[in-house]
Amino acid sequence: QSPIAGVVLASADLDHVLGLLLLRELQPLRIYASASIVRILREENSMFRMLNRAPNQAVWSEIRPGQKFPLLSAEGIDSGLRCDPLILGSGYPAYVAQERAALSPSETLLGLILESDSGARLAFMPAVPRLDDALLEQLESTDVLLFDGTFWSDNELIRVRGGGQTAREMGHVPVSSQDGSLNSLAALRRPRKIFLHVNNTNPILNEAGPEFRAVREAGWEVAEDGWQFEL
Repeated sequence: QSPIAGVVLASADLDHVLGLLLLRELQPLRIYASASIVRILREENSMFRMLNRAPNQAVWSEIRPGQKFPLLSAEGIDSGLRCDPLILGSGYPAYVAQERAALSPSETLLGLILESDSGARLAFMPAVPRLDDALLEQLESTDVLLFDGTFWSDNELIRVRGGGQTAREMGHVPVSSQDGSLNSLAALRRPRKIFLHVNNTNPILNEAGPEFRAVREAGWEVAEDGWQFEL
């Protein structure tokens, strides 16, 4: 319930960072990001200078994978939440023109686990390129799981648009197929499971379709704008 104005950047993907420019109206803002993401946005992209038009308009706090940190407001008010960033991938978006060798591969794509003072845990995983046992163990320990639902199938964009990359080439485990997220995460019993970051080509958005029914029958929900979660 604390008046926290803060953002944790999981990656440099455009759909993850453009929201910062919608929050730019000079109110204090604390932004948590890895050193590589800060370098991409603050040194390589002049548009993000809009976040620094006034002293302390945006306070940038460096985070490191595997090191928990408290979520604070720009004024230093503690939200009562702790964040644990997890390494999920090692590839930067195509728009990053900076020399890749200067950027850390461990900072390109992060999953976030938020934990409250009461011990409740929420996992935010908007872009997951692969699933392994270590990640599954982390997800099983959560109460709410917000997971990458970008594409239903691996060849979705190719089929719909006639070309492009596969879901996995873009860094997303598809929902369907034997090794997709719906099947791979079926054994998770503890968390409330919700797909988010859903692309407009994904048929799970059609509540009358078989894909949506398959997701619901497997115990998943599809996120909607405006949802709020309390920990």
